[in-house]
Amino acid sequence: MRTLYFDCFAGTSGDMTLGALVSVGVDPYELLKRLALLDVPGYAIDFSTVDRSGISATRAHVRTEHQHAHRHLGDIHQIIRASRLSDGVKERAAKIFSRLAEAEARVHNMPVERIHFHEVGALDAIVDVVGACIGFEMLGIERFACSPLHVGSGMVEMAHGRFPVPPPAVVELLRGKPVYASDITGELVTPTGAAIVSTVCDSFGQMPAMRIERTGYGAGAREYERFPNVLRVILGETEGAETNVETEKLILLETNIDDASPQILGHVMEQAFAADALDCFFTSVQMKKNRPGVLLSILCAPAEQRRMEELLFTETTTLGVRATEVERRALRREIVRVETEYGAIDVKVRRIPHGMRDGTPEYEQCRAAAQKANVPLRVVEEATRAAFRELNRS
Repeated sequence: MRTLYFDCFAGTSGDMTLGALVSVGVDPYELLKRLALLDVPGYAIDFSTVDRSGISATRAHVRTEHQHAHRHLGDIHQIIRASRLSDGVKERAAKIFSRLAEAEARVHNMPVERIHFHEVGALDAIVDVVGACIGFEMLGIERFACSPLHVGSGMVEMAHGRFPVPPPAVVELLRGKPVYASDITGELVTPTGAAIVSTVCDSFGQMPAMRIERTGYGAGAREYERFPNVLRVILGETEGAETNVETEKLILLETNIDDASPQILGHVMEQAFAADALDCFFTSVQMKKNRPGVLLSILCAPAEQRRMEELLFTETTTLGVRATEVERRALRREIVRVETEYGAIDVKVRRIPHGMRDGTPEYEQCRAAAQKANVPLRVVEEATRAAFRELNRS
């Protein structure tokens, strides 16, 4: 299994992650080309080779235009959804920002949707997170692991004042993860860096048994004497079917409705998916006084719970919503783009136990390609499957 190990002996940040990915093998020109699919202007990235205490590392310098507007989580999700990025990149980037929003909301004791971000909503953070997700896809990473994180020490100036290192949002993001401090002063782990590793990594500790393929170093902005301020990433192969499965905590919202029209329920489902619901479905039930009704169920991330509840209260006649925390175990997925005679089409790939892989062509892309070429949908889908099989053989 293709694995990326974050060795955070000098912490981690968004730009260090970008630099490390380029150092370990991501083509910077292809990365910038795909990042342009975000369709957000006002930024540039300079990649350069620098020395950090004797270690040659890649520095990713993200330059952005000054922006006055604060962004909320919904604004960032809308940017990601409206982009031309692959579905896999969109899903992973949205998860990272949702986790970051949850941490900020706990720090400020505010609903997630009311949080506006100083660092998180800045354009450079959006570029860092989305760029990292593109890099993961380009490298074909299937599993992520991370070392204990060196967080630094001292105090740091932030938008709300002077705070101890690690700052509150980083503490929330790394809750339950192994961290340590030393006499190195400064903020070594930024909220963006903490959000990336805490979202994608399923294990923290010693490097797993792996066959090392390449190593990369991403440089931090600060230089220390006799201390390499770099993020090291190690790319290699690990074994084990269980690592194909990831576990996450989700929220299941349910309500019984017996007085809503099918048109209203259909509208609610569309709105739920537009608001980042992971699933929405209806179940026929028999309610009080023998009335036929519908059990409306929405599965969502914890950060989206309040927004989904507001949707149900606003769009339906319900008087109450039940919320249950559930655990979902799911096979890891990745998006692979294949070239067909009908154009480039994404394939959603899952690795099932014993290392086998199968893929499903993205329906909407196949449908659009079939309409454009004026051929049956099944012809495009079969061409896509054939291209995926050929890719697996190569």
